[in-house]
Amino acid sequence: MKQVFGKTGAVMALTLALTVPALTPAMASNSHATIESVKFNGMDAPKTIDQMVKTYTNASLEVKYSNGYTKKFPLSYKRLFKSEDQVALNKDKLIPAGTPIDVNGNPIIDRSVPGAPAYYVSDAPDANSLLKPINGQLYMVTHYEYQTIDASGTSAYGIVPASMSLSTLEQNKKTGELTTKSVKKIDFSGVNGLWIPCNGSLSPWNTHLGSEEYEPDARSFETNPTSSARTSVESFARLYFGDASKANPYFYGFIPEIAVGKNGETSVVKHYSIGRFSHELMKMMPDKKTAFFGDDGSYTTMFMYVADQKEDLSAGTLYAAKFHQTGTENGGSGNLEWIKLGHATDKEVKQIIDSGVKFSDIFETSSVPKDGFKAIRQYSYGKTEYLKLKQGMEKAAAFLESRRYAALLGATSEFNKMEGVTLNEKDGKVYVAISDQSNGMLANPADPADDMKLPKIKSGVTYQLDLAAGQKDSAGNAIDSKYVAAGMSGLIAGKDMPSADAYGNTADVNTVANTDNLSYSEALRTLFIGEDSGMHTNNFVWAYNVDTKQLSRILSVPAGAESTGLSAVDNRKGFSYIMSNFQHPGDELEGKSITAVDKNALLSAIQKEIGIDRTGGVGYISGLPSLEDLLNPNRDVRSLFK
Repeated sequence: MKQVFGKTGAVMALTLALTVPALTPAMASNSHATIESVKFNGMDAPKTIDQMVKTYTNASLEVKYSNGYTKKFPLSYKRLFKSEDQVALNKDKLIPAGTPIDVNGNPIIDRSVPGAPAYYVSDAPDANSLLKPINGQLYMVTHYEYQTIDASGTSAYGIVPASMSLSTLEQNKKTGELTTKSVKKIDFSGVNGLWIPCNGSLSPWNTHLGSEEYEPDARSFETNPTSSARTSVESFARLYFGDASKANPYFYGFIPEIAVGKNGETSVVKHYSIGRFSHELMKMMPDKKTAFFGDDGSYTTMFMYVADQKEDLSAGTLYAAKFHQTGTENGGSGNLEWIKLGHATDKEVKQIIDSGVKFSDIFETSSVPKDGFKAIRQYSYGKTEYLKLKQGMEKAAAFLESRRYAALLGATSEFNKMEGVTLNEKDGKVYVAISDQSNGMLANPADPADDMKLPKIKSGVTYQLDLAAGQKDSAGNAIDSKYVAAGMSGLIAGKDMPSADAYGNTADVNTVANTDNLSYSEALRTLFIGEDSGMHTNNFVWAYNVDTKQLSRILSVPAGAESTGLSAVDNRKGFSYIMSNFQHPGDELEGKSITAVDKNALLSAIQKEIGIDRTGGVGYISGLPSLEDLLNPNRDVRSLFK
C-alpha cells in the first residue's frame, strides 16, 4: 500500500506453456531425473522511456535436472484487461471492471463534473485469488481498492465505496493461457458495503479472504464533525446507501470472506470475531485455524487469531504481540510474547455493533495524564491518548478497538507499514513485510511505550517469523495452536541512498525497496516480493530463493505504479501461475528528479500508454514450467521434449 494510504493492484500471472527442443541421446539414456535446483535469471531495471512505461519481463526460470541437463524457460507478459474496460456485466449492461456498485446493485456515479455524470472507476485493482476449480471452472476474485482521483481531478481516496469482482476464466488446455470469459461485481449489501480492500488470500478451503484497510477512527468520527473519519464514512454512506445518516465507523475494518458456489454465485460474510484493525491481509496456517495479519499504518500491532474450529472463522480467540528486542542486525530481531485479548463469535460482536455502540461507550478519555488512565499511541488516532476502559466493555474493546485494547494490555503498537504476510510451510516460517521501518519502530523515548529501537530503513525490511508449538500466552495459558510465532528476524533489508540517482531512485535499485505483497511457492522454494515504493521510480516483483539466498528481479511495472497482489499458485488444472498486480501508473512522478530520460516525455508516454491515476492493468506472465511437475521426485524428463 502507498506510503501514507496504501495502494495495490492490476493482475498478472505466471503461467506455463513449454516450447522445447528434441530429446537428445544422452537424455534418452537417462530419462528419469529429479530436480537439482531451480533459479530465476533476473532482468535489468528499465533504462529507456519505452521500457519505463510498460509492464514487462525478460527474466527466465532455469531448471537443472539430476542427469545434468539444464533448461531455461523464458518469461513474458500478456495483459487481460484494464479496470476501465467495460467488461463487467451488471443488470444486463456492461460497466467498467473497476466500477463500484451501491446497496441496490447499481453502478455508483461520479458527479464531480457538473453536467457530465460518469462511472467511478478504480485505478487500483488489487488482490486476486485464483480459486481451485469449482465444477471444473476457474474463477478469480479481484479487489478494487480505491479511486485515486475523480473525474474533476480531485482526490477521491477513501470517500468512494470499494468493490470486488468475480471473473470466470477460460484456460487453454495445451498452453495454460488464461482469458476472461465474464466479469461480475460481488454484492456486499448484506454486510453494509466494502471499505478499502487491500490485499487478500485464498483460504485452504478455497474461499477468498479479503480485507478492509485503514479502519475509520471511531473516536474522531464521534467527537470531530470535520475529521477525515467523519467526512469519509459519511461520503461512503451517502454514495452506498443513499443516506449519510447510516454512516457507522464500526461497520468497517474487518475480514470479508467470499465463497463461490457450484453455479458461480457468490456469498459474503464479514468476520467480526477476528478483530477490527487496518487489515492488509489474513494468512491462514496449515491447521486451518491459526492466522496472522498485516496491520498497515503507523503505530500498529501484530495480531494472531486462533479459530475454535477448522475452516470456520465465525468464532475464535484474538491475540496481540509484545515485541522483546534481541538485536538490530539486518533490520532487527526480537522474541514475541502473545497477549490474549479475548474470545468472541461473529454474532456476539455484530450484536454490539447493531446496538449502536459508540467509542464513548467503550472508553473514558482524558486530554492529560490522569490516575487510572493509560497513555497509548496507535494508528487510527495518530497521537498520544489517555484512556480508561469502561466496566463490562472488554469484548467491545477487544473486537471493535483491537489495537487500542491491545496497547492498554501492554502489547506493542509501534510497528510501521506492516503489510504482506505469507507462509513457508515446510520450514515453519511466516514472512512479514515492513514496508517502511521508521516512526514507532525507532527509539522514541517520548512515546508512551518504546519496545522497538530498530535502525531506520525507509526502504523497508522483509522479516521472517519462526513458528513453534507448545507456546503459552502472557498469562501462562496454553495457546491452542502448533503455529505460534515465537520470534522474528530480518531477512531482506532495503538500502536507502543519500540522494536520488539519475532515474529518481532514492533506494538501491538492485534490491527490494518498500516490500509490500508477499507470496511463497513451496514448489519453487521461492519467496515473491512486490514493491509499493516511491523510492523506486519503477516498482518491481522480486524472486528470492530461500535456499540459495539469490534475489532476482522478474517484473517491472509502469513508472509510478505499484506492484502488488502477488499470489503463487502451484497447480490449477495442471498449470501453475504467479499472480501479480499493478495500479495507479504515473502516480507522484511529477515531484521526482529524473534526468536520465526526458521527464515530460516519460509522463506523456505513460498518459498515452495507459493513463495516469485513471486505470490499472490486469494480465499475466507466461513461461513457467508446471510446478506440479517440479514437485514430482522421479519425473520422466522425456515428456518435456516431445
